[in-house]
Amino acid sequence: MMTDTIADMLTRIRNCARIERPFVDMPSSKIRRGIAQVLKDEGFIWDFEEVDTVPSKTIRLHLKYGPNGEKLITRIDRVSRPGCRRYTSYKHLKPILGGMGIQILSTPRGIISDRRARAEKVGGEVLALVH
Repeated sequence: MMTDTIADMLTRIRNCARIERPFVDMPSSKIRRGIAQVLKDEGFIWDFEEVDTVPSKTIRLHLKYGPNGEKLITRIDRVSRPGCRRYTSYKHLKPILGGMGIQILSTPRGIISDRRARAEKVGGEVLALVH
């Protein structure tokens, strides 16, 4: 049984980005689809899709690399953990690496990036840091 599915997702992405695989598969869930949508909207992955497999659906993320094979995801970390939740207001969200990175938040309006959270003036639980 897996207790932290978000950490599992981030670890799979981190490992596949290190060996420069074109895609990564993982079990699908609503929160994983939300994180994948944020990564797509912010330009860290090309696309994602849900594949019907047995016994449950699988989500496939198509990773994105630069024109010369540079990794776009150099670091991806879990911030809020099951044992220590991290919440923040939109006022305390600072740009990561001068705007080159993002924080992924779980808010009452769904899973969104820190840029969108500042624009909509909404805070929440900081799930991950990507740059």
